[in-house]
Parts: sequence; structure tokens; C-alpha cells
Amino acid sequence: MALLSPHHTRAIPRPAQGVWPGLFDVPAARAHATIARGLVRTAVRNLPITLAFPDGSTWGTGGPRLEVVRPEAFFARVGRDGLIGFGEAWMTGDLTTGGWHAPTPGRRSAEPPAAGLNAATDELADALTVLARRMSVLIPAPVQKLRRAWQSRPPRSEENTPTGAQENIHRHYDLSNELFETFLDPTMTYSAGWYEPGDDLERAQLRKIDGVLDLARVGPEMRILEIGSGWGALAMRAVRERGCRVTTLTLSEEQKALAERRIAEAGLADRIEVRLEDYRVHAAGHSGAYDAVVSVEMVEAVGERYWPDYFHSIDRMLADGGRLGLQSITIAHDRLLETRNGYTWVHKYVFPGGLLPSLTAIDDVLAGHTSLQVQETRRLGPSYVPTLREWRHRFNADLPAVRDLGFDETFIRMWNFYLAYSEAGFAAGYLDDWQLGMARP
Repeated sequence: MALLSPHHTRAIPRPAQGVWPGLFDVPAARAHATIARGLVRTAVRNLPITLAFPDGSTWGTGGPRLEVVRPEAFFARVGRDGLIGFGEAWMTGDLTTGGWHAPTPGRRSAEPPAAGLNAATDELADALTVLARRMSVLIPAPVQKLRRAWQSRPPRSEENTPTGAQENIHRHYDLSNELFETFLDPTMTYSAGWYEPGDDLERAQLRKIDGVLDLARVGPEMRILEIGSGWGALAMRAVRERGCRVTTLTLSEEQKALAERRIAEAGLADRIEVRLEDYRVHAAGHSGAYDAVVSVEMVEAVGERYWPDYFHSIDRMLADGGRLGLQSITIAHDRLLETRNGYTWVHKYVFPGGLLPSLTAIDDVLAGHTSLQVQETRRLGPSYVPTLREWRHRFNADLPAVRDLGFDETFIRMWNFYLAYSEAGFAAGYLDDWQLGMARP
């Protein structure tokens, strides 16, 4: 029963090249489509959402509107591949909002202008928020239990060994530096900002960086290690504002190249070293070498099997009295236990090999594998909603540049779904984001 045990092709999508293996092949899954139709109808029957069909009928009690353009294909996808199929239905245009019709492969869509496209995907985010608030109960408990027994597991090739981690990072962060420039603020910061009233995106990002540096107690002439360089924003601000020296690690060749260029242009190359190196490799030769370690939304890419290695490596590299300033997207512990072995749309198309920790899981790993304890916390989850919405709006405002970079129409729909899907998770409280200050007692 494919609805209970989703089938996942192992052919790897290559979004930057417009390679989407099997995406436009509608599953031949009549029985599964029939089951999915019944489950979806029951799930949305009393929800404040509108599921609209070509014949004019609607399901739900009214609210954000999702348009089922090709019902047979939509239910076949959901029946065979569950939430992966739901996302793929959006990518292919079997599902849409605001009349944004997807193209046939190789042809452009007739999407509305940026303002209309943002309105359409705002509605998508609102509809996904309704669903995210009910995520744990949308599918009846007996069906969930059966599905867990047969659900597909992440492929072994996506485990975060030193080699696997580099490939996983490459598949996302090496898409194109210019792509990320289309929607990030001038700091090129790709994580939740910390919004206060009146903030724009750049100000929220700088406040977030300062928050992490504060939790790590970064000060003049300290030796700082950053795990996950991004494009150099945190390292540069740490040097400019705190007078420290920074070694920063990345596995992305694209990020390293642009970070080094930005650092050189800022005149900070003598105080910041960017290394293309795995944190485990670095830890082996740098015991007690750092006064503080900082890491912003990198632990999500580590994978549960390697969380002990990650935190033990940090503990090993910290000098006496050293501190860790960590920012992490998190999930509730019961949802982590429920979903930890699943393979999702996000794994397939956006972040292979990733898994969101819970605060409980972080505490457990610290207690079992390090001498560190969480001593301070700061919640940023609500700030991810405006961060993600701003990224999506900026992306849609710059679609000519995205197309000039060679990204196709399927990618444009995929990226909008990724940003809207993520926004919905935070708006619904299904996901959260925390800054944690850690030290030895």
C-alpha cells in the first residue's frame, strides 16, 4: 500500500541543471489515489481552508485557497508518496494558488507579476500554516502507525560521513552564490533574523549575529572558531565589533570563494581564515585551541548519528573557560521521535541528510558526550516568519536574474514552496529556532 509506504526514486534531482528525474511522470496508482482522496477529504473537512476543484466544488470550511488543477494526478501523487507527492504536485502545477499555472517541461509558466506572485505564495504559506497546525493529527493514528512500519528511510548515501556531508552541502549551498544574492540581505546571512519593532531584514540579521556572539562571550583578541561559514557575515562582524580572530569552517566551495572575497574587500583577511574542512577533521588537530565556538543553523545538517561527534568535537576544541554560542532550528521532541527516520520532500529537494534536533535531544547529547551544559537560551522562532516571507518576496522580485542564472520554472516553483513551507512550520509553531549559550559548569 504505497500511501503507507511511500515509494521514493533514488535518482538525485539536480535543480541547478534543471534535472528532475521522474517528476513529471504521474504515478499509475488508482487504488492509492482513491484512498488518498478519502483521507484528504476527511482531513480538511473541518479545517479553515479551501481546496478548490476544476468542477467548482470545494472542500474545507473556507480560508486560504489551494487549487487542485489536475485532481487525478494530485491524488495519485499524494497516494503514492504522501507529503513528498504533495510538494511534487505543487512543483508540477497539479496544485497551485492564485492562478499561477506551471509550465510544461522546458517552457515558461505564465505566472503573475512579482506582486501577484507574492500574493499567490502568501496564500500558499497561509494554507500550509493551517495544515502544519494539524500535522500530527491530519492522518488517522492507525494509518500513521502502519506508515511508520513501512516508510522509506533516508538513503545511506546521504549519511553525514565526512565525504557524505560534503556532497550534501554541495547539493544546496553550491547551487550558485548569485542565486542566494537575489534574496538575501547585504550581509548574505542565511538563517533566522532577530526582529524587533521597526527592523528591516538587515538590522534583524545583525542583531541575531550579535546575540550569538554575546552568548559565546566573544571579546578582544579571543580565538574564535565558527562551524559553518556562510558567506562570512558573522566572522566579519565578530572581528569588526569584538576585535577577535576567527577561523571559520565550511564544506561549500562556492561559499568559501565568496566569503574570502568579501573578507578581503573588507580588509579583514589578516584576522579571518576560511577553511574548506570538516569540523571532525579540524577537531583532531586543535584540542583546546579556541576561547569560543559559534555555529549558526549548521547542526541541522549534521544528522542524528553524528550529533555526539559534533558536540564532542566542540567540547574538545574549547579552551578552559570557553563557551559555545549555538543557533539551531528545532522541533518538539515527540515529533522528532515520530519523524526521525523519515525521508521527506525537504530531504529530496532541498537539504539531503538533515534532521532537526529537539532541545531535549541537545541536552541528552551534551550530558552523554560532553562536559557542556546549556546555560542561556533565547527564542527566535517567531522571527523566522518575517525572515522567510521577506526572502520569498525578494526572490520573486528578482526572477529575471534567477532565470538569467539558468534556473528553470520548476526550480522557481520549488524554491517558492520551500520558503512558504518553512514559513508555515514556524507560523504554526511546528518548528522553532533557539540561540543557546553553553559552557562547562
